[in-house]
Amino acid sequence: MTDINSQKTALVTGATSGLGFEAAAQLAEAGYERITITGRSTDRAETARAELVARTGRDVFDTLALDLGTPKSVQAAAEELVRRGGKIDFLLLNAGMVGGNDLVKTDEGIEITHASSLVGHHQLTMHMLEDDLLCKHARIVIAGSEAARGDVPTFNPIDLAEFAAEHHADDRVAAADSVMRGAPHVKYKPSNTYANAKLFVAYWAAELARKLPTGMTVNAVSPGSAPDTNGDRNAPFFLKRVMMPIFKLVPGMSAPVSVAAARYLEAADYPEQVTGQFFASAPKKMTGPLHKVELPHVHDQASQEATWKAIVAVAGGVDFPVAA
Repeated sequence: MTDINSQKTALVTGATSGLGFEAAAQLAEAGYERITITGRSTDRAETARAELVARTGRDVFDTLALDLGTPKSVQAAAEELVRRGGKIDFLLLNAGMVGGNDLVKTDEGIEITHASSLVGHHQLTMHMLEDDLLCKHARIVIAGSEAARGDVPTFNPIDLAEFAAEHHADDRVAAADSVMRGAPHVKYKPSNTYANAKLFVAYWAAELARKLPTGMTVNAVSPGSAPDTNGDRNAPFFLKRVMMPIFKLVPGMSAPVSVAAARYLEAADYPEQVTGQFFASAPKKMTGPLHKVELPHVHDQASQEATWKAIVAVAGGVDFPVAA
């Protein structure tokens, strides 16, 4: 088993607040010697760095500007990592968001929830693999969500096979592509869009695991319900002002940010045999011990493979590097 305390370098996306900030702090407290934190602007990342040093008493943080919704920013971030040198033991792909009432797309025509949670992380990870920036026993964790299970009220992930049959002549690649691009025939509902993005995250992790060299692992990990973050800053009124406060009142339906972020670190300690999985709370739970999700729709390999191909297309052709 890989000991998290023996892993000395990490990169955490979306680390200027919330779960990413807390995870970065816990990594420092666990003994990591170099932790790169990303933010959409240099100023925000530097502010977070100062706060993390003050909290942990350890000046082990580097900052990196990274806007996951902008391919040029992702490319520039990867190039900056190459310039700095060194390799990453633990890559935590934490950044993401819940969309608002209105459909928002990036300049590349990607729905913003999918862009920030998945497509930008795909581009970053592929660049890092191509540039040999990950250690041979690197652990990759990408933020999943309980919403992808399909048993959380108002969050209903798509049945990709059914959607493909209805709208795309059974072409699941085209179906997944249209979902990520927010095509006109894809009914936009923020909670369902979020659930779709997180289901696709699980598909991405499963497919990437089949491509990674022996020793590296990747898993999707839900931090569980942690209402005290700003991840829902753009969420609709009902979700933000009704559902989240209710979750906080009901025992077992929410957890402190510190507990939620600790799930990421727990997954970083999984052995190399554990890869390509989706970990979340127990069925119909929102917090508690991590469980490997065994639901059929999560383990649909045809949908996993189709979604990977669609992500590559949406990401401008950025694919798993042959050299890796």
